[in-house]
Amino acid sequence: MTVKECKKVFSEVLKDIFPSTEIDTFFLFLVEEYLGFTRVDLVLKSDFIIDENTKNLFNKALKRLKNQEPIQYILGKTEFFGLPFLVDKNTLIPRPETEELVAWIIDEVKILNKKSSTKITLLDIGTGSGCIPISLAKNINFATISGIDISEKALKVALKNAELNQVSISFFEMDILKIADLCFLFEYNSKSNFDIIVSNPPYVRELEKKAMNKNVLENEPHQALFVSDENPLVFYEKIADLALLHLSKDGVLFFEINQYLGNQTVDILLNKGFKNVELRKDIFGNDRMIKATF
Repeated sequence: MTVKECKKVFSEVLKDIFPSTEIDTFFLFLVEEYLGFTRVDLVLKSDFIIDENTKNLFNKALKRLKNQEPIQYILGKTEFFGLPFLVDKNTLIPRPETEELVAWIIDEVKILNKKSSTKITLLDIGTGSGCIPISLAKNINFATISGIDISEKALKVALKNAELNQVSISFFEMDILKIADLCFLFEYNSKSNFDIIVSNPPYVRELEKKAMNKNVLENEPHQALFVSDENPLVFYEKIADLALLHLSKDGVLFFEINQYLGNQTVDILLNKGFKNVELRKDIFGNDRMIKATF
């Protein structure tokens, strides 16, 4: 089978599931991974004969795509903030909206550094694949960074990603809803509080499931996605309380949020005494990020 013939098979099998442009993108990712081809090679070497072993890889990938498994899980990797990340079904696939949150934090750190040239401390709660703390570590060379997650399996992926990107992050396994404070972390930091706390916690309500794609619902970890309809802001309440205890003077709290609950999340922070609460939209025009100080 030639590359051109293989591409035709992909288009035929997947045409009723995905747009043609998305199928083309999937196929490009796969030829890059399995054949080392570039986009130009895909055109110039369309008559290249695929050997039997590689053909089997394409067939397995096609079957998984037909079942609407995300291409990132099929490849076992993705890119976030220009960096490589390993992903599997124990971690969420990083979203572009979260890249915007990371960029906002980096901008804030530049402001903090102008006020004080000392090393800063940063904590990411619900770290998953480690995409937030690792991206920050690659762009802030004067920060001590820690990450917390409830999933041991997710933390194993995060640790691999830290090694892959050659950064040092302290990762800890715990259920943030079941702890009273973060004092146990201070022995790992040079300061007794955090200058920045960031979290992209579970925030999708059960009632929103019906609007979600099958590839997300049937593949990505529900523990990292969903909260109850009755108490959808439970993580924001708890993390805000922890931030009140452990943010340094002029420290900053960042959240990624549910686009439908922006005002409610702002109200929680204001009622707890936070100030300079800023709600920011993402590139799609949805309420997505919050910054607050205390």
